[in-house]
Amino acid sequence: MTKGNPLRSNSGRMTDVSPIADFFGRDRDRILTGTKVNTLIRGSMKRYLDRRGFLEINPVIISPISDPLNHPVDDPTLSYYGHKYRLTKSMIFHKQLALVHFDRIYSFSPNIRIEPIERKNTGRHLAEFTQLDLEVKGKGRDFVMALAEGMIDDAIVRVKGSIDSEKLNPYLRKYKRPFRRMKFLDAVSEYGKSFETVMSSEAKEPFWIIDIPLEEREFYDREKDEEAGILMDMDLVYPHGYGEAISGGEREYEYERIVSRIHRKGQREQDYSLLLEAARRGIPSSAGFGIGIERFVRFLTGSEDISQVVLFPKKIGEYVL
Repeated sequence: MTKGNPLRSNSGRMTDVSPIADFFGRDRDRILTGTKVNTLIRGSMKRYLDRRGFLEINPVIISPISDPLNHPVDDPTLSYYGHKYRLTKSMIFHKQLALVHFDRIYSFSPNIRIEPIERKNTGRHLAEFTQLDLEVKGKGRDFVMALAEGMIDDAIVRVKGSIDSEKLNPYLRKYKRPFRRMKFLDAVSEYGKSFETVMSSEAKEPFWIIDIPLEEREFYDREKDEEAGILMDMDLVYPHGYGEAISGGEREYEYERIVSRIHRKGQREQDYSLLLEAARRGIPSSAGFGIGIERFVRFLTGSEDISQVVLFPKKIGEYVL
């Protein structure tokens, strides 16, 4: 069916284009470049982490516990042998649990986040995406920030050495390390509440936002001992307007602190009973982050919209394959 002949989606909403017609009309060169870059950065990241003693673990697709997130998304559930399971929004809790047995882990983790329709035209949101999620036992924020910087630069060098420059972001280069850092509240003071958008548009190199207020994040990120209400968190932001790249930080791991944080976020202990049981048994201190693979591809290729470089993009609010 071609454009102009409406179909009815499974949700009952009328659509103007068949997802098959849309698929056959895609820009093959863009998708091919995006897929090549995707392949290269996955290989580069894997090599970088493997050489530093990390073990790759399988992604978790469904579980009775998943990331609550700090912004509203639909939370689809399914029945798993009589138990309520959720689709993975991130592997944060499973990363922490993995460190009971291992010291350094990573996973190429599929995430499902049914985002609000208002995020449809940001150019950087999909309802289904992949994160490289990693976690390190007994290390702090500075360690994983340096790890991320090296991993990103390594991937950029590999991509630039393998893909024709005219198919890549013209501003792409190896960046000077360490990347610049700015505290969250300083950024708000200088640039306003939309500081990320403004700063990303002005920046020529990636930069970190650190020391994020408690109300801006989930209960599992570690609060500073010496500064109440401020978390040992960080976001990496791409330059030239490409927005957030990485989100991460240090984790709460002590039972009483986790319980306190759950209450302060207005959430219920019973929703995280399995995590709390693990904390009572003992989970290690750790730090880690997640980097969106498709967003990294978008930045490397200089694409306006993330869906241009993904073969089967789950576009927000659309009936798609």
